[in-house]
Amino acid sequence: MSTRKQMPGRLLRLLSLLQSRREWSGRELAERLGVTERTVRRDVDRLRSLDYPVTGTTGTAGGYRLGPGTTLPPLVLDDDEAIAVALGLVGAAGGGVSGIAESSMRALAKLEQVLPARLRGQLATVSSAAESVPRPGIPQVDPGVLAVLARCCRNHEIVAFDYQSRAGAASRRRVEPHQLLTLTWRWYLLAFDPSRDDWRIFRVDRIDEVTPVLHRFTPRVLPAPDAATYLVESFASAQYRHRVRLSVRLPAHVVAETFDGVVRGSVDPAGPDACVVRFSADTPSLVLSQVVPIVALGAEFAVEEASPEVAALIADVGERLKRSFGDAAASAGPGSG
Repeated sequence: MSTRKQMPGRLLRLLSLLQSRREWSGRELAERLGVTERTVRRDVDRLRSLDYPVTGTTGTAGGYRLGPGTTLPPLVLDDDEAIAVALGLVGAAGGGVSGIAESSMRALAKLEQVLPARLRGQLATVSSAAESVPRPGIPQVDPGVLAVLARCCRNHEIVAFDYQSRAGAASRRRVEPHQLLTLTWRWYLLAFDPSRDDWRIFRVDRIDEVTPVLHRFTPRVLPAPDAATYLVESFASAQYRHRVRLSVRLPAHVVAETFDGVVRGSVDPAGPDACVVRFSADTPSLVLSQVVPIVALGAEFAVEEASPEVAALIADVGERLKRSFGDAAASAGPGSG
């Protein structure tokens, strides 16, 4: 039996709220809906009569939550949310999640089929005009692993998993998951590791054998304004084996704006028209990829310090470029073109 057509608007709004968060207090729901807590209790009873598994507890810490049921309840989306989901599905097709492209397109087709007529045209436009090109070489993430980690982040549940470090060392970790983030097409888990008594960032493609421990934890205060800031600052401050330090005759903000994505180091002012840039990475080629945008700016710069492998690579690439372009200029001859 279809229940959605029988629901008044307030019941649909209540169902939408219950779907958006793990647990709500009666007072919070009443404030959101603009009704009394008694009305909330009555509406919850109506949802239960329609076979929605809404559970509740009494007392000062009591609240309501939508539990798992035998049937899938209608997903209530407003207009902006529906278009946002469509755009997300298009973008997911080009992301680093294994097998997600086909699933995303199937979900997009289903979403278009059930949308009201006023939104169907907008969604059709998005579907036909937008396409995400997969980025080669990006490690693929198991969608099942992402789903478990996301649930544990939302529910504040401790999670255990096998992890392979950057150096290839394997370990079993037990952490308090805080948030999943994507950066430069890679997925990361920000979590607090009690055994290290510190925050840690895990590459999700290196996570395996995920097991929710089913123990709740109280979320800790992150030592940053938000998770995204913490992630970017962690990359910037990390010290890797290969490094370089440059002095650049340009303002720091001009140099910083040239980087699309993560700067694996820092850009610090050295006066109004100069800055000092430091990079470090796992490989000399990654350091070089950060130096190239600096060179492309055309400003004067000097290499003040570099690890031996980085210095050798920069010198070799510079010599080969000089030789190649010199040969090209010579073969073109004067007055060519």
